[in-house]
This record gives sequence, C-alpha cells and structure tokens, in this order.
Amino acid sequence: MTKVYLIRHGKTEWNLQSRYQGAHGDSPLLKTSYQEIELLAQSLKKVSFAHVYASPLRRARVTAQKLISHLDQPIPLTIDSRLMEFNLGKMEGMHFDDVAKKWPDELNNFRHHPDRYNEEVTGSESFQQVIDRVGSAVKEFCRVNPDSNILIVSHGAALNATINALIGTPLPHLKDRGGLSNTSTTILKTDDAEHFTLEKWNDTTYLHKTKVDPTDTI
Repeated sequence: MTKVYLIRHGKTEWNLQSRYQGAHGDSPLLKTSYQEIELLAQSLKKVSFAHVYASPLRRARVTAQKLISHLDQPIPLTIDSRLMEFNLGKMEGMHFDDVAKKWPDELNNFRHHPDRYNEEVTGSESFQQVIDRVGSAVKEFCRVNPDSNILIVSHGAALNATINALIGTPLPHLKDRGGLSNTSTTILKTDDAEHFTLEKWNDTTYLHKTKVDPTDTI
C-alpha cells in the first residue's frame, strides 16, 4: 500500500488579504507560516518518507524545502509543474470582493458548483483540466513508490478538486467537504495507484489553533 500525504503550502500574504492566488500569483509566506511548517514536521517525525514532490511555485516549493529540513531525513525532492495551482486567468491577484462584483455567478459556481463553472468567462482552467493534470501526477508518483509513504506539497484549490476526484466524488460535489487549510495534511491510500481511499482530511490539529481565521481555508 502507498500512503500519500498531501500538504497545502503555508499561508501567504495574498491568502491573508483574501486575494486570488493561482498559477500566476506567488506572494511570500507569512513569518508565522515558517513556525507552522515546523509544527507540521514535528507531527510527521515518526513517518519514513520515500520521496517529496512539490509544485514549482515558490510558496509550495519553500514549504517543501523547509519541511524536509525539519524532518531530518535524507528525502529526495522533485519539483513537478503538474502540481501547480489552478490557472485562475483574469481573477489572478484580484480581491475576492472585486471578483464577486464582476463575476458573481462564476464565483459562486467556482466555490460551490464546480459542474456549473464556466472557465471561459474568466479565462481560467476548468476543474476537469486541473483534476486530469494533478491526478496524473499523483498516480505516477504512487506507481514509482509502491508500498511507501510519499509527500506532495501543492495548493488549496488544485488539491481539493483532485483529492475528491481521486476518491470518486462526482464533479457537482467536489466542494462538499469544504476547503483545505494552509499547512494542512490530507492522507490518501492506494494499492494500485488507480483507486484511492481517504484516511484523513484537512488535519491541522498539530498547529494548536484555538480559533480558525476565515482566511486560513481560502
């Protein structure tokens, strides 16, 4: 069995500002994010990892690099462009309120009704394109690491869509579980690199937060 630990990158300045940050936006990690990455590493200390894979976007790449340094394991790191965030087109860098004013229907569909989202309105990727891209990477990593633990560091929207699709969630219901928090851990298991089961969803208990900021999951 291969166990896949899927990590959303640490929180960034744009996350805090409620700005859309996709494949073409890459604001710096917050200072507090480095502390949270260390807490994440402490929660994973007892797990032996065969490989770490990360998106090339700085916020994910740095999260992966810092995580490896705290794990104190000689883990190889591979940067793979298939793990990049949703290409958000015209929404990139815009504040959520401004997007809501300009494209209210599409924003609602993006957040709650993936099957109705019309990517042509904003010039973004479709949910299926992201699922195919990221999903192909996850399956490949599992094939080359049978009976191992692997780490994948990527992004909230891309991971959310792909994880749910891999466990068989229909497109209209991809968002039913809610969002993934920054520096969260979600775990999938597979015996054949094709069929996946969910072991853990959006775990952040190791961050010891008594109150979740609304911007932590956007």
